[in-house]
Amino acid sequence: MLRINDAITIADWELSESFTRSQGPGGQNVNKVSTAVELRFEAERSPHLLPAVKTRLKRLAGRRWTIDGAIVIRAEETRSQARNREAARERLAELIRAALVAPKRRVPTKPTAGSKRRRLAQKAERGEVKVLRGKVEDDE
Repeated sequence: MLRINDAITIADWELSESFTRSQGPGGQNVNKVSTAVELRFEAERSPHLLPAVKTRLKRLAGRRWTIDGAIVIRAEETRSQARNREAARERLAELIRAALVAPKRRVPTKPTAGSKRRRLAQKAERGEVKVLRGKVEDDE
């Protein structure tokens, strides 16, 4: 069981783990011990998540979201299977916590009269500077 927050916990049947040999340095150990963890969470079928949360989760997961609606997280940072397993579970929990937060709606605002006035004054000043850079004509 994976605890996300006080209200949401993910059941064991929604999670599946597979272990493979890890890539990278590790000496002889890397060739014989399966330390890399591939955690699979059946997000689309999960009864614990609301549809809006699932939509945000799909967007946040990106390439980790599979066609059949599962999230696949691979962890192979450490040489310990247990630590990789914990790291994968923590990453999944963080991803779900991020999806639980609904983004605030942007309220469009209009510029104030003072800011419009300042902007136009600045534009006029800048234009004047550019005009003064022109060629100087002799009146004589």
